[in-house]
Amino acid sequence: MKRLFIATLLLLSIGAFGAEKMNVLFIAADDLRNDLGCYGNTVVKTPNLDRLAKRGLVFNRAYCQQAVCNPSRASLLTGRRLDNLRIWDLPTHFRDIAPDAVTLPQHFKNNGYFTQNIGKMFHNWIHEIPGDPQSWSVPAVMHFASHGTDEARVEGALPPSIAQDPKCECRDVPDEAYFDGRVASLAVKALGELKQKEEPFFLAVGFWKPHSPFNAPKKYWDLYQREDVPMPKNPEWPVDAPRIAWHNGREIRSDKQRELTPEAIQEIRHGYLANISYMDTQIGRVLDELDRQHLTDSTLIVFWSDHGYHLGEHTLWAKTSNFELDTRVPLIIAQPHGKTAGQTTQSLAELMDLYPTLSELCHLPPPASVDGVSLAAILVDSSATVRSAALSQHPRPAYYKGAPEAMGYTIRSTTHRYTEWRDWKTGRTIATELYDHQTDPDETRNISLDQDEETVVKLHASLLQDMKPLVQPGWKPVLE
Repeated sequence: MKRLFIATLLLLSIGAFGAEKMNVLFIAADDLRNDLGCYGNTVVKTPNLDRLAKRGLVFNRAYCQQAVCNPSRASLLTGRRLDNLRIWDLPTHFRDIAPDAVTLPQHFKNNGYFTQNIGKMFHNWIHEIPGDPQSWSVPAVMHFASHGTDEARVEGALPPSIAQDPKCECRDVPDEAYFDGRVASLAVKALGELKQKEEPFFLAVGFWKPHSPFNAPKKYWDLYQREDVPMPKNPEWPVDAPRIAWHNGREIRSDKQRELTPEAIQEIRHGYLANISYMDTQIGRVLDELDRQHLTDSTLIVFWSDHGYHLGEHTLWAKTSNFELDTRVPLIIAQPHGKTAGQTTQSLAELMDLYPTLSELCHLPPPASVDGVSLAAILVDSSATVRSAALSQHPRPAYYKGAPEAMGYTIRSTTHRYTEWRDWKTGRTIATELYDHQTDPDETRNISLDQDEETVVKLHASLLQDMKPLVQPGWKPVLE
């Protein structure tokens, strides 16, 4: 009876404004951990995403499938678990493994939507196929590049950078000097054009920030005083954590493993905040245009990041770990006249759940061959539960060739994070981790071997087994 009641409320909530299909504005960030005002960060300045949070439901416990761009995005956009896709690396294009997969935007396109992509959505910039052409009604733009090519473009002389660290750049240039300013301008233009179309639209806008390099225009650096930027809260390696959980943070520290001085650490953290505020402003431009075109009341808005990030916590930099800071992501879903607008839910969610969720909310046929579960019930009742745990994973080494040496599977329950590291060839568990988020939310001590935690370990090991990780011992990638 309760499910029937919730389903009835859901139909009322998404159909109250009329019979026409909702548009979808699908906004992605890159490398954004939960450093937003609406998630309780008191330092960062994100007024536009904070106002979006007031329109929608903030998911406080949303998790990616793998804390690196390509696998995370491939999983989200196909709705499949990574062990089904057989993708755990940066180079593999999902079409090479699953050529007949129907992606999330493709499903909308097949059901009468005009689908358009501006900015980074699919990852594969190093592949011969740029993005995924069959997902879009028109060719994607500003989607195929690398972050290293996001260099300032201006007319006339380029102002000098006053930043010191090689990963940072601080120039007094306009917003459109970098990718995200141009992405926002194209999205604003597209909304005016989409308003004129008869069919509903699915507009995917992928921002490139706050991914490094930390090169937001100077005015965003100026929003923060360097001395007010906090240093890492827990910079030490977790007590009793296995070393297989570690990685070298080469994205920031380089393969030569440069030492970061306290000054460099604070500048990088300052730059990360500046990048977030720069991206937030561009999102605000898009949301303002949605309002100006009178499209907000007919548009479902989704904001997500592909994974989190470390900024010196746990001795780690960037992504590619199984810790909370890397696997947890911001997720906001704002539907017109939503029952849970302005609320925050503690219900567990995975990014691949977005595919069936959006299909249900927009009254599309249920997608075939997806592993995600719909979050629609949570959008009616923020206390509803659709998952007992959220699963993420990462190989070791983090960037491998051919086949990895081990795969780490991690689950987040409502109370704990539990991780098993399994030998790739034998499937044998070679290390475990358990962190109690009730008493240790920063994951500073691995308690998996504590005798007093044996019952909790067994419970979470059973939960993980129920999630059915699919890689068989010794399995080799198709494209080895």
